Amino acid sequence: MSAPQPQHRIELAVHEGEGDLMLVNFGPQHPSTHGVFRIKLLLDGEIVVKAVPYPGFLHRGVEKLAERLTFTQLGPIVDKNDYIAPMTNEQAIFMAFEKLLGIEVPRRARWMRTLFAELQRVASHLLWLGTFALDLGGALGGGATVFLYCFRERELVLDLFEEVTGARFHYNTHTMGGNRHDLPAGYAQKVHATLDVIAARLVEYEHLTSTNRIFDVRTRGVGTISSELALGLGLTGPVLRASGVDHDLRRDAPYGAYDEVPVNVMTETSGDCLARALVRIREMTESIRLARALIDGMPEGPICGAKAIKTPTQFKAASGQVYVGIETPRGELGTYVIAGGNERGAAPYRLKIRPPSYHAMSVLPYVLPGHMVSDVVAILGSLDPIMGEVDR
Repeated sequence: MSAPQPQHRIELAVHEGEGDLMLVNFGPQHPSTHGVFRIKLLLDGEIVVKAVPYPGFLHRGVEKLAERLTFTQLGPIVDKNDYIAPMTNEQAIFMAFEKLLGIEVPRRARWMRTLFAELQRVASHLLWLGTFALDLGGALGGGATVFLYCFRERELVLDLFEEVTGARFHYNTHTMGGNRHDLPAGYAQKVHATLDVIAARLVEYEHLTSTNRIFDVRTRGVGTISSELALGLGLTGPVLRASGVDHDLRRDAPYGAYDEVPVNVMTETSGDCLARALVRIREMTESIRLARALIDGMPEGPICGAKAIKTPTQFKAASGQVYVGIETPRGELGTYVIAGGNERGAAPYRLKIRPPSYHAMSVLPYVLPGHMVSDVVAILGSLDPIMGEVDR
């Protein structure tokens, strides 16, 4: 595949602007850049001529920490990478460790992990929709209405997580071989009650956003990513599927309970900000369907296939290397781990995390040129980046 080319290429050497080009730093203090991301914009008036993204303002060295911490100690660390979807962060890293160590996860634990992943997808997409409305700002009457509505429903999902783990965030509920906490009595009824409320209100969200004329004008045809460019840059998740590529690891490389509960993959073809919004809104509906099927079919049995952890160095891997990828709300979250050998068997020798948000950020130099400055916020927000996993 040839190297991807910008869709709005503007050659600086021959560009004839209306005046002198101006260099503007968009971020890192700007609210829409999450306070930790900078884009160097070269502007011709209000038109972006060139865009250079600069991550690195939130770097915490998680991959380096993994060389000093043991397999059992890393769960709470990766919770903070994609801090909007910590459940899937835990699942990704422990699935890699379990594959490296040859640990079998009981069926009930696999179903619980899949249930949590789908509930987390709903919560994550709700937060994205609310903050995206804020990014568009005055176009939606300030955007605060959608934001507050989405946060209201997201709190209901966090109530479900708190019921199981005792925490509303950074749950540390996944462990080697399964889960730490079993589902409490009456949990199925609470899940159904929560999903009934959210499902009924998703129609309202769609009317407030995708069928809103101002929202449509701000997103339709803006930030278009072709399928060729998306594949060339390694984009995954809703960003890839909004460009017409029908790919989802839950269906194409099933893990957890996805081999028993089929997934309907949502796609769009236009590849613009509106398409990415539609994919995420429809994915919430699909995740609600999956969560209902999972809680209704939850099997009985143990929730962990490994011995209870008594010491940090309990699990050791002398040799081997594995890669495991899962479908998070933002795309493929991959974990590549190399065993520590005889001397450091309780800790990885190397750990590499493939975050979907990092790949999503790589598309900005290709799609921002040719757009207005006001479109920069919409395009960036439509990618749903989480800087914790970009800089990890």
